[in-house]
Amino acid sequence: MEFSKKLKQLRLALNRTQAQMAELLGITVRGYRNYELGAREPELSVLIKLADYFEISLDELVGRTFSK
Repeated sequence: MEFSKKLKQLRLALNRTQAQMAELLGITVRGYRNYELGAREPELSVLIKLADYFEISLDELVGRTFSK
Protein backbone atom coordinates (compact mmCIF):
# COMPACT_ATOMS: atom_id res chain seq x y z
CA MET A 1 0.00 0.00 0.00
CA GLU A 2 1.37 3.40 -0.87
CA PHE A 3 2.27 5.82 1.90
CA SER A 4 -0.58 8.31 1.36
CA LYS A 5 -3.26 5.61 1.60
CA LYS A 6 -1.58 3.98 4.59
CA LEU A 7 -1.40 7.31 6.40
CA LYS A 8 -5.10 7.97 5.90
CA GLN A 9 -5.99 4.43 6.96
CA LEU A 10 -3.97 4.75 10.17
CA ARG A 11 -5.46 8.15 10.98
CA LEU A 12 -9.02 6.95 10.47
CA ALA A 13 -8.39 3.82 12.57
CA LEU A 14 -7.65 6.13 15.52
CA ASN A 15 -10.56 8.46 14.72
CA ARG A 16 -8.29 11.46 14.27
CA THR A 17 -8.93 14.44 12.02
CA GLN A 18 -6.45 15.91 9.60
CA ALA A 19 -6.38 18.99 11.81
CA GLN A 20 -5.43 16.91 14.85
CA MET A 21 -2.64 15.22 12.93
CA ALA A 22 -1.34 18.53 11.60
CA GLU A 23 -1.26 19.94 15.13
CA LEU A 24 0.61 16.88 16.38
CA LEU A 25 3.23 17.33 13.65
CA GLY A 26 3.43 21.11 13.94
CA ILE A 27 2.39 21.70 10.35
CA THR A 28 -0.59 23.22 8.56
CA VAL A 29 -3.70 21.22 7.78
CA ARG A 30 -3.01 21.84 4.11
CA GLY A 31 0.48 20.41 4.51
CA TYR A 32 -0.88 17.30 6.17
CA ARG A 33 -3.63 16.95 3.57
CA ASN A 34 -0.98 16.97 0.87
CA TYR A 35 0.64 13.92 2.50
CA GLU A 36 -2.65 12.01 2.31
CA LEU A 37 -3.24 13.13 -1.27
CA GLY A 38 0.22 12.00 -2.30
CA ALA A 39 1.07 15.51 -3.49
CA ARG A 40 3.95 15.82 -1.03
CA GLU A 41 6.17 13.48 0.96
CA PRO A 42 7.18 14.26 4.53
CA GLU A 43 10.73 14.72 5.72
CA LEU A 44 12.37 11.95 7.72
CA SER A 45 11.76 13.73 11.04
CA VAL A 46 8.02 13.83 10.30
CA LEU A 47 8.01 10.17 9.26
CA ILE A 48 9.64 9.26 12.57
CA LYS A 49 7.01 11.24 14.51
CA LEU A 50 4.25 9.47 12.59
CA ALA A 51 5.73 6.01 13.11
CA ASP A 52 6.13 6.69 16.82
CA TYR A 53 2.59 8.04 17.09
CA PHE A 54 1.08 5.03 15.33
CA GLU A 55 3.49 2.67 17.10
CA ILE A 56 4.69 1.04 13.89
CA SER A 57 8.02 0.78 12.11
CA LEU A 58 9.09 3.21 9.41
CA ASP A 59 9.10 0.31 6.97
CA GLU A 60 5.48 -0.46 7.73
CA LEU A 61 4.50 3.20 7.57
CA VAL A 62 5.97 3.71 4.10
CA GLY A 63 4.78 0.35 2.79
CA ARG A 64 8.21 -1.18 2.40
CA THR A 65 8.24 -4.95 2.15
CA PHE A 66 11.06 -7.39 1.83
CA SER A 67 10.93 -10.26 -0.60
CA LYS A 68 13.11 -13.30 -0.12
